[in-house]
Amino acid sequence: MRRTLATGLAALVTATALAVTAAAPASAGPGRDRPVRTPSAAQVVAGMQPGWNLGNTLDAVGADETAWGNPRATRELFDAVEDAGFRSVRVPVTFGQRTGPAPDHTVDPALMDRVEEVVDLALDEDLVVLLDVHHDSWMWAHEMPTRHDEVVAQFRATWEQIAERFRDHPRTLLLESLNEPQFAGVDDAAGDVLLDELNRVFHEVVRGSGGGNADRVLVLPTLHTNAGQERLDALAGTIDALDDANLAATVHYYGYWPFSVNVAGGTRFDATALADMTGTFDRVRETFVDQGVPVVLGEYGLLGFDRHTGTIEQGEKLKFFEELGHQARAAGVTTMLWDNGQHLGRTSFAWSDPALFAQISSSWSGRSGVASTDQVFVEPGAATDQTITLQPNGRTFRDLRLDGRQLKKGRDYAINGTALTLHASLLDRLVGDGPTGTRAELFVRYGGGLPWRVEVVAATAPVLQAATGTTADFAVPTAFHGDRLATMEARYADGTNAGPHGWTSFKEYDVTFAPDEEAGRIVLRPAFFAEVTDGAQVTLTFHFWSGRTVTYEVTRTGTEVTGTP
Repeated sequence: MRRTLATGLAALVTATALAVTAAAPASAGPGRDRPVRTPSAAQVVAGMQPGWNLGNTLDAVGADETAWGNPRATRELFDAVEDAGFRSVRVPVTFGQRTGPAPDHTVDPALMDRVEEVVDLALDEDLVVLLDVHHDSWMWAHEMPTRHDEVVAQFRATWEQIAERFRDHPRTLLLESLNEPQFAGVDDAAGDVLLDELNRVFHEVVRGSGGGNADRVLVLPTLHTNAGQERLDALAGTIDALDDANLAATVHYYGYWPFSVNVAGGTRFDATALADMTGTFDRVRETFVDQGVPVVLGEYGLLGFDRHTGTIEQGEKLKFFEELGHQARAAGVTTMLWDNGQHLGRTSFAWSDPALFAQISSSWSGRSGVASTDQVFVEPGAATDQTITLQPNGRTFRDLRLDGRQLKKGRDYAINGTALTLHASLLDRLVGDGPTGTRAELFVRYGGGLPWRVEVVAATAPVLQAATGTTADFAVPTAFHGDRLATMEARYADGTNAGPHGWTSFKEYDVTFAPDEEAGRIVLRPAFFAEVTDGAQVTLTFHFWSGRTVTYEVTRTGTEVTGTP
């Protein structure tokens, strides 16, 4: 549902004007003109929270915006985005693929018309819009070290055309110079210098075009949109030199890399992953927000989502997003969720993972309690007490529920500080001697925020069978028996690591291996065998979420592969 024009940033303008009026001197009596103050860059950016990305659409490399599998953006889509609680949308656009040759570098008028149409559709839904030049960063701008003058000329020409097209748009449109800037063949220190030049060109061109661009909020990225201190300091130097009150900084955050893609045993949002996140927001706040420069987290998510959201275990991903929302709020950073089509259905307007979106949206306004795990594995007929550690995040434990009714403290469970013990009698009652798999869902309720869901799963030891295949098509026949695969190790007979990422025995989920519970197999990808020594035997250790491990031997001989338990 559309908000009225008196809401969103328009309401901010009104509120600011009223505040100025209230503060006017008494001599400014009835009928006198009163000043109306334009919202500051910090107010504009704050009014964008929370934001959403129209990913893999106008930024898609190919014939048109549908080239990467998403449909054309519609008014109905932006209506759904606004209904979901978002107040802004980032519109990434790749211009270079439809830009003519030097010296004019003319952008295809049809593309520019479509970009304006999409921007206007979002603005009409009272969404603040951030427009950026996107995959141009790695398509041609990265050649700046060896084609300096040509790249600068194309960058300047591109922004001259964008600035001219949008000079009269309202101030609820922001412009971002370049997505994830990168430069080939130079170190980051040299890259900082090149980016400083491009950011200055962007600023000069847009400000010089006049109209609404004279005080439009311009968003400048760090190199790689990285939040390392050296990258932040380099951008801070650029912003200080430009001496423009209508500037904002932007970085991206996709988490601690081993956790973000599930490699090197990074299956959990643990203390290391938490420290990585905390450090990022602390640096951004201290370098920019505390100095009066607003920050847009232009993209955030988990890198494993580029394949599918199941790369990271559900409870661990929920903890990540709950914490990210909290830290962003504490740091005063506006967040824009990266969505390449895997989250909000572009035509169904339904969320593919409602629990994930519920956690994300809840984090915009407050904290939710979580726990050390969201799954408890029970062997039928052999249930024992199981303890999970609560992480209340400032909330108070209220009760434990099953099917909407309270379970009885003392009989069904015990609570001792943050230790929640599920009694064997409860687990045995829930699991019994029935089939393996999820048997019940318990909900830990706190005094506010979302409840924490805990699956009770009946599971026995997984069983693997012998198999033959090829490096292009090999899978381990697996009876999962209710258990779930967390990660896989690979080592040669001498104990050294096998397969890609040779610095760790733990391989990357989905890139090198993937469970297929429905088909009863664990697939070993061609990417795994591509870096396995021909003729060598490899011991695989499969780690399951129950804590069980199962070993398996594979041998590659040319393109042939054999496997035995």
